[in-house]
Amino acid sequence: MAYERFKLDELPATPWQNGGGTTREILCWPPGADMRGFDWRVSVATIAASGPFSPFAGVDRTLVLLEGEGVWLEGEGVRHRLDTPHDPFRFSGDAALRCELMGRVSTGLNVMARRGRGTATVEVLSEARELPRCEHGLLLAVQGHYHLRGAGLLKTWDGLWWADQPQGFELTPASRDGRLAVVRWEPDPF
Repeated sequence: MAYERFKLDELPATPWQNGGGTTREILCWPPGADMRGFDWRVSVATIAASGPFSPFAGVDRTLVLLEGEGVWLEGEGVRHRLDTPHDPFRFSGDAALRCELMGRVSTGLNVMARRGRGTATVEVLSEARELPRCEHGLLLAVQGHYHLRGAGLLKTWDGLWWADQPQGFELTPASRDGRLAVVRWEPDPF
């Protein structure tokens, strides 16, 4: 398997323990890892109520607002308005944060990478770009359509991911409003 395709709306939505939202897990690597043993994890969270964000010791996180008016994150050295769609915000998962909705329900891409095992980078594209070969990654059309040479078309909320098999793509917007989230995870050298 070179890569695995997914449709976000076909992934199960798991309710949060505090009742404040749901999560659709796209991948958790390595296979079979739990929340204490993953190297990298990507999900889409729907935030339906204000409340605490669970801390993840030793994990770097990146959030990207996909839909909604956004949230205010505050606590342990973090004070950030996550209200600009498609603009990644990186912070330490060690921090205990409070999340306040700035309107109604908001949805965000959540990328987590365990420190000492690897580093994740997240960007949202709106133009044509060549993605150099990398060993681990994920692509998600977050608005409009994107064409991936050799892999076809991704429509809104369609994506693909790969791990332990280097992939590279020529990425081209296939609609005027096309936006593509690109996540790359590079393992730390041992």
